[in-house]
Amino acid sequence: MASMWSYEVPVLPFVPCRCVFSSYKRERERESGEARRSSFERRGQGEEHTTLSERSPPFLHPFFEKCAYMESNSGEIEELPPPPPLPPNVEPNKTEKLSKPKRALMARSGCGKKGQPIQLLTNHFNVSLKTADEYFHHYYVNLKYEDDRPVDGKGIGRRVIDKLQQTYASELANKDFAYDGEKSLFTIGALPQVNNEFTVVLEDFNTGKSSANGGSPGNDSPGNDRKRVRRPYQTKTFKVELNFAAKIPMSAIAQALRGQESENTQEAIRVIDIILRQHSAKQGCLLVRQSFFHNNPSNFVDLGGGVMGCRGFHSSFRATQSGLSLNIDVSTTMIVKPGPVVDFLLANQKVDHPNKIDWAKAKRALKNLRIKASPANTEYKIVGLSERNCYEQMFALKQRNGDNGEPEGVEVSVYDYFVKNRGIELRYSGDFPCINVGKPKRPTYFPIERSSLVEKSRQKPEERMSVLSDVLKRSNYDSEPMLNSCGISIARSFTQVAGRVLQAPKRLIKASSIEKWAVVNFSARCNIRDLVRDIIKCGGMKGIKVEDPFDVIEEDPSMRRAPAARRVDDMIDKMQKKLPGQPKFLLCVLAERKNSDIYGPWKRKCLAEFGIITQCVAPTRVNDQYITNVLLKINAKLGGLNSLLQIETSPSIPLISKVPTIILGMDVSHGSPGQSDIPSIAAVVSSREWPLVSKYRASVRSQSPKLEMIDGLFKPQGAQEDDGLIRELLVDFYTSTGKRKPDQVIIFRDGVSESQFTQACKFLDENWSPKFTLIVAQKNHHTKFFVPGSANNVPPGTVVDNAVCHPRNNDFYMCAHAGMIGTTRPTHYHILHDEIGFSADDLQELVHSLSYVYQRSTTAISVVAPICYAHLAAAQVSQFIKFDEMSETSSSHGGHTSAGSAPVPELPRLHNKVRSSMFFC
Repeated sequence: MASMWSYEVPVLPFVPCRCVFSSYKRERERESGEARRSSFERRGQGEEHTTLSERSPPFLHPFFEKCAYMESNSGEIEELPPPPPLPPNVEPNKTEKLSKPKRALMARSGCGKKGQPIQLLTNHFNVSLKTADEYFHHYYVNLKYEDDRPVDGKGIGRRVIDKLQQTYASELANKDFAYDGEKSLFTIGALPQVNNEFTVVLEDFNTGKSSANGGSPGNDSPGNDRKRVRRPYQTKTFKVELNFAAKIPMSAIAQALRGQESENTQEAIRVIDIILRQHSAKQGCLLVRQSFFHNNPSNFVDLGGGVMGCRGFHSSFRATQSGLSLNIDVSTTMIVKPGPVVDFLLANQKVDHPNKIDWAKAKRALKNLRIKASPANTEYKIVGLSERNCYEQMFALKQRNGDNGEPEGVEVSVYDYFVKNRGIELRYSGDFPCINVGKPKRPTYFPIERSSLVEKSRQKPEERMSVLSDVLKRSNYDSEPMLNSCGISIARSFTQVAGRVLQAPKRLIKASSIEKWAVVNFSARCNIRDLVRDIIKCGGMKGIKVEDPFDVIEEDPSMRRAPAARRVDDMIDKMQKKLPGQPKFLLCVLAERKNSDIYGPWKRKCLAEFGIITQCVAPTRVNDQYITNVLLKINAKLGGLNSLLQIETSPSIPLISKVPTIILGMDVSHGSPGQSDIPSIAAVVSSREWPLVSKYRASVRSQSPKLEMIDGLFKPQGAQEDDGLIRELLVDFYTSTGKRKPDQVIIFRDGVSESQFTQACKFLDENWSPKFTLIVAQKNHHTKFFVPGSANNVPPGTVVDNAVCHPRNNDFYMCAHAGMIGTTRPTHYHILHDEIGFSADDLQELVHSLSYVYQRSTTAISVVAPICYAHLAAAQVSQFIKFDEMSETSSSHGGHTSAGSAPVPELPRLHNKVRSSMFFC
């Protein structure tokens, strides 16, 4: 591509420091109920404290190149090379040391005016706050057992701190505490001493923890041979240290409400959130981040598969344009159904006998769950399963020698230990793996049958409002002494807000034709003839010409028990022999709608090796709606458009139709919470054929597990090659748009910096500096809107940019879609950076329009289409490789390596024939 955008001297691009908007990310984490340790906690542990003003900018702009620092691949800040030596007799001028550029989030320039006005209510409750000169004093909590072992058990800390407050009230100046249950405690005003040490005794206490030497927990597990009588409940002594960490002014909250955020703002709001959590804990609630769950049978529902749904409530304080508010919403979580582990596995895998359990899947399902092991009723966390079954899994049992009394190790199986040494009957555990609750170098095993696991959310708007009003009343926050001390009182009525309803854009359809296609059938149950007939008939009604297929290739029945990869290879061989040439499109009929072993290998074979567009179906109930949905996907994959906006063809999109503009959607998907070694998948989709905003293509890469920042956007390979995601998309835009480079770049994603994009631009053309707009679309929040006196959801197209939005930052809520089930959840859009210069109305209308170009749907969706496409692309390409099977031996596989991490298996690249298609639809 050097001939397209040539440059004389290849210049390695400046590499800026990684940008993380600390204040913005903390606020998003709080809003989603997943706040990490706050900065005052880090200060209490001696870690560096960095404020927003000390963080680095979101983009590499030309003026940033003056900064004398850069980031290495390892993420560490490196000094630039030393300057050349000065000539003799020349004295250098003294200059001030260059500092890192300071960058704040973009402020709101105004509110939108377009649309039909509508009055709404929202689940924010106004909070009155007395101006206070008081300070929250933060103390770092260090809990230890009597023998100085650290206390790390869940729930123990609150009991210890409650007892501390009761026992030492006078020594603690009768202060009320706000304790987060882990390492942070807050008071209003200072404790008498800066550093405090106490001894606390709890009665009727069950530790459920390992012995002091780190050995096996309890004498009911193999590896612990000490002959002692263990009482399930006993007196336990703790050491408690409270060390002063920081002062946080309450006035920071009032300053934030005036748009004057400081480094203390989020910390002060975090403290009053902790007060709410503590209040709920005292009421006996289960706390999960910012949500709380009452142990009431009416709140639980069996979801099947050994899992139960539990309904509770989220609550958090928010700084908004109309003042401080308390956001309360219905929240749900899933818990494992209490009971024997084997019963959970039978239900989870839908099998009727332990012999049918897939133990590889069981290992993934059980990891990090908590169990109680009988007969001592002690609680542990599962770390894995034994490599051998209970009969064969050996360990060294220490026994005293009868001659000299010295202990010596004797090899014994887990089964024999429990049956012969402990006298415990095992009915079926011998042939199955053991539960491992130990440590990597010191496993501790229990037979599967000695372990028990420790234990509907959609509501219409009116029901949700009633429930939320009731929970606020029952929570009785007015009785919380620390809230009273802060001068906080909470209103009982929903906040009124002014919304606007934007007009839906007019849409057109561009149909493709389905020709040179065939059907491959992996299902013995599907009536292929009727399915093909219905597709041809329905396509004609939708304006999509569907020719008769070349042939229907049936799977050989003898192959149905073969491994998935072999079945796919056999089907491809049969297809090549029967068809006159390579088809343009393949309809693949699967036996299972979800979790089909065929799906991944089939998609990889078609998209990566042969370059054939394919659509997988697993029809159980075929009707017009089902066929229509299938045709929508096929039409988009083959280059048609089910939704083409009239403003694209005019063209008349403000600021976009007149200047070449590329729109990007970005997504990073991670493995399941317990799968810390599964690579993350990064996907970026980009618009093509400007001035269209309805056509996209995707690039996908694997990267290190749990890495949120996309590290493959720019990947230089020597002086003139770039193997990053962005170069591929820029070149496609250039070739599909009449050889024009984008002068404007709009990025949608869920919240990290994309400075590598600028690096890729500079690598292609060092004189090219497009304008950027970065927008974060957030679904995981708890703000809802209601139409007063109506049982219906807010109308599609509703936008709110006042009252409950940020006091200063540029954000708005959009309900683009029609909520059919439950209460509509708006998408919260944050405009972090805007060089293009959108007005509030123009940007909101653009976001609204991009909710209508999702080719899988004939109506608007809840979030802009590019983000949905990125998610679909990541999910589909990730199926090319079974990462969960590779994770056990990931070190043996080749792949690229991120700094400080193990090699990551690379995903296969798409074939040239399908690379620019919407294969992900």
